[in-house]
Amino acid sequence: MSYHEDKADDAQAAEGAAAPTECARRIFLPTNDGQLFALDAATGARCASFGNNGVVNLQDGMPVKTLGFYEPTSPPVVTDTTVIVSGAVTDNYSTHEPSGVTRGFDVHTGALKWAFDPGNPDPNEMPSEHHSFVPNSPNSWITSSYDAKLDLIYIPMGVQTPDIWGGNRGADAERYASSIVALNASTGKLVWSYQTVHHDLWDMDIPAQPSLVDIRNEQGEVIPTLYAPAKTGNIFVLDRRNGRLVVPAPEQPVPQGAAPGDHVSPTQPFSQLSFRPKKLLTDADMWGGTMYDQLICRIMFHRLRYDGTFTPPSLQGTLVFPGNLGMFEWGGLAVDPVRQIAIANPIAIPFVSRLIPRGPNNPATPDKSLPSGSESGVQPQFGVPYGVDLHPFLSPFGLPCKQPAWGYMSGIDLRTNKIVWKHRNGTIRDSAPLPLPIKMGVPSLGGPLTTAGGVAFLTSTLDYYIRAYDVTNGQVLWQDRLPAGGQSTPMTYAVDGKQYIVTADGGHGSFGTKLGDYIVAYSLPDGN
Repeated sequence: MSYHEDKADDAQAAEGAAAPTECARRIFLPTNDGQLFALDAATGARCASFGNNGVVNLQDGMPVKTLGFYEPTSPPVVTDTTVIVSGAVTDNYSTHEPSGVTRGFDVHTGALKWAFDPGNPDPNEMPSEHHSFVPNSPNSWITSSYDAKLDLIYIPMGVQTPDIWGGNRGADAERYASSIVALNASTGKLVWSYQTVHHDLWDMDIPAQPSLVDIRNEQGEVIPTLYAPAKTGNIFVLDRRNGRLVVPAPEQPVPQGAAPGDHVSPTQPFSQLSFRPKKLLTDADMWGGTMYDQLICRIMFHRLRYDGTFTPPSLQGTLVFPGNLGMFEWGGLAVDPVRQIAIANPIAIPFVSRLIPRGPNNPATPDKSLPSGSESGVQPQFGVPYGVDLHPFLSPFGLPCKQPAWGYMSGIDLRTNKIVWKHRNGTIRDSAPLPLPIKMGVPSLGGPLTTAGGVAFLTSTLDYYIRAYDVTNGQVLWQDRLPAGGQSTPMTYAVDGKQYIVTADGGHGSFGTKLGDYIVAYSLPDGN
């Protein structure tokens, strides 16, 4: 959900077209059935002049219109003139899915202004009676970032689905996959792109909105930068004007030997600002709550293929670390621009990826009676030679086989682009058979928030807590028990000079945390 308020100097008014008097303040709400609503912020009524009585049908121009296969799960970006919408498509189901097109609509009328379809040789080709958007083109399922001064939108891109097989991908589908794509927000024209993973076979896309930060280099020059956290644990730091690297990310050789019919890129970019593993896992890193499950974890580890980061998926079964969930997820980074510190909450859970050959009675085309794909369990991947079994690398008792920690809070000095502190974060109180508050460091799903008082907040850990941290050293300053899983990013606002922190505590199915429908608000002491 995004917000827009018409201004007297609105760019559209400057072009001679006055903004409508209705819905001067409007809310744009995409829904998972593929629609975009414009609502009057004061009344909640539809803005009648936008689209068809306040609604734009995002299924228009789509090659596949099956309900639930295209889901704009994140808020659109709204500029003075344009509403920019991307959307998620069904993962790992088939090779014939909705397009991953990003579209720009007139902020007042809802008319389609431009399209950027990353699977099309001409990404800006508009739909017509003779042309639909390209099926299965790489999509962007998470929030984009916008620089109003440059009028550039920065889109974090995913990969063409099925995610774990690439033998059928063409050059057009590969161009912008797992990349940051910078477009002119008014026209949709490409300004630059930077690819963070080549021929992605691990779903190692850009899972979070980039952070836009102005930093001062050693020469005293202020550089408008973009910090893009990736599932690989790399943080790619780019000049947001032109996409040039600010922190080096040299190409390095990676494991080879893809499954028959596929290939692997010989190298991948490795940012010098990264939380990725510094060494390969060994059986000494296998862990368990008892000697029995530790032994089982070691046996399973030796049965899997594992040659380090970017080990390709295999029929044998591959240990993927960082795992498919990633070291970073959709929460992104939080930035203290005054202290020039970024706060991150990386996680460290390996996954297993095992390709399953498609048998003679296993159809290559989608069977609509079967459920669509997801991100865990057996995935059908109709249209390619293999399905895939994806799951976290867990012991028989359901605990991670990799020794703790499984989650951290960390601080990054933006002046030097170095990690300056990193601490285990969270306890197993709400995931162990007994409520033991042992600080092992647990995964989190949702991002941090920073305030002007030098305090960071996080709610998204596997245990049900909101915690406050000193951004300079990571010390926990305060915590409080939440009524359900807080897998969300907190927000802040101020009323009459008083600042508040708000968290949505609804739990999360993937984490198995307690579900709820709670909104909890806290007031901050003066000066924080």
